[in-house]
Amino acid sequence: MAQVLEFKLPDLGEGLTEAEIVRWLVQVGDVVAVDQPVVEVETAKAMVEVPCPYGGVVTARFGEEGAELPVGAPLLTVAVGEGAEGHRPAADPGTDGGAARAGEQPGAGERRSEGSGNVLVGYGTSEAPARRRRVRPQGRASGAAAGSGTAGAGSSGAGVPGRANGRVRVAEPVDGPVPVISPLVRRLARENDLDLRELTGSGPDGLILRADVEYALRAAAAQGGRATRETGPHPDGTVREQALAATEPAGVAGSAVPPGDVRIPLKGVRGAVADKLARSRREIPDATCWVDADATELMRARAAMNAASGPKISLVALLARICTAALARFPELNSTVDTQAREIVRFDHVHLGFAAQTDRGLVVPVVRDAHARDAEALTSEFARLTEAARAGRLTPGELTGGTFTLNNYGVFGVDGSTPIVNHPEAAMLGVGRIVPKPWVHEGELAVRQVVQLSLTFDHRVCDGGTAGGFLRYVADCVEQPAVLLRTL
Repeated sequence: MAQVLEFKLPDLGEGLTEAEIVRWLVQVGDVVAVDQPVVEVETAKAMVEVPCPYGGVVTARFGEEGAELPVGAPLLTVAVGEGAEGHRPAADPGTDGGAARAGEQPGAGERRSEGSGNVLVGYGTSEAPARRRRVRPQGRASGAAAGSGTAGAGSSGAGVPGRANGRVRVAEPVDGPVPVISPLVRRLARENDLDLRELTGSGPDGLILRADVEYALRAAAAQGGRATRETGPHPDGTVREQALAATEPAGVAGSAVPPGDVRIPLKGVRGAVADKLARSRREIPDATCWVDADATELMRARAAMNAASGPKISLVALLARICTAALARFPELNSTVDTQAREIVRFDHVHLGFAAQTDRGLVVPVVRDAHARDAEALTSEFARLTEAARAGRLTPGELTGGTFTLNNYGVFGVDGSTPIVNHPEAAMLGVGRIVPKPWVHEGELAVRQVVQLSLTFDHRVCDGGTAGGFLRYVADCVEQPAVLLRTL
């Protein structure tokens, strides 16, 4: 007899909590093999094809293309075992999936399926994981029904559990598990001191969604503090927030958009970049120093290298080689701050990140063990990662773990910038465009190839003397590449 197994969005690693469905690779009724990719999702770090650990017939899909799902949310259901062909639906149920989730659910002891071997976190087991039925705390279901009945047919909250007449219903605290899947929702509530047990979610089976938490926080903000609750009796026996939705200040989520204005969701790569930059500015006391350098000799050295036989050497590879030599002299900048332990962690390796602009936004691929690579090897790795970034093929592992970042913003035709440190790193070197400028060379005015170098650093890991020494050494190597010979 066929068994219907539910495949949930797996943990994709690197702390990712949600993903956006980009493209379904299978249709309802298709036969899939073990480890066959079934959907392409976009995380905050990369595009990923997600393989299914079960082999059988797809009976339902959950989520339209473009929808965001939290880790642990159902992706699809698969009928496996003998008789699986009989589970082909007569019509595509779309994204509802209700029929597939209802019906026969075999016990954990009855489920056995072919092993996967998949490496996604939470999968690759030798047998199908046992499904657990979500337990709804007593009183939550009745509260949702009462809330739906409170709103009139024409109200904006009609038919949405947990909201009535534009207000969020707050249930009495109850014992038992809180119906929350997304770690992001838990963190948002925790950071804002909001008790999730007091909310009734608007998702399936009372699931608390991020929108529910944000709505409750906006209600509290509209009152100038924590949400106050009426203590008087109500027909449904619940406690209600004084949401005062009509008094929400302009600019908050959910407010009306004036004609001509456009709202652009901060999600995917753009959302991840926004969060990281904001966190860097919020947590890192950064400072910036800069210097102009005569890059004429560096450009001549590169031209001589490329005139010889062998692969061409890129300018960014030479700058990266200079960076790794400078970090060997000033290891304070190749570090991070462990705020929990109140310790500075210095790395014995250099995983060099470099900023790359793509159609999907700004990404920072990481060259592993850059300190152990020569200019030729660095050129090859920069080219490989840049091509993968533009094609959207970078893996989460290739976008994380950096210890220092090199930012060549000169490709945009600008001279200088004050980079934002790539959290949780401690420093970033910025390189402007190299352009002919008047320069005093050997006591005479001459036209030279000049570049501006800027270093933004975490002032907790070092003082200005260390940062200045690092930047001066980099500038000396740019002006006199032979200086590098001492460290090679």
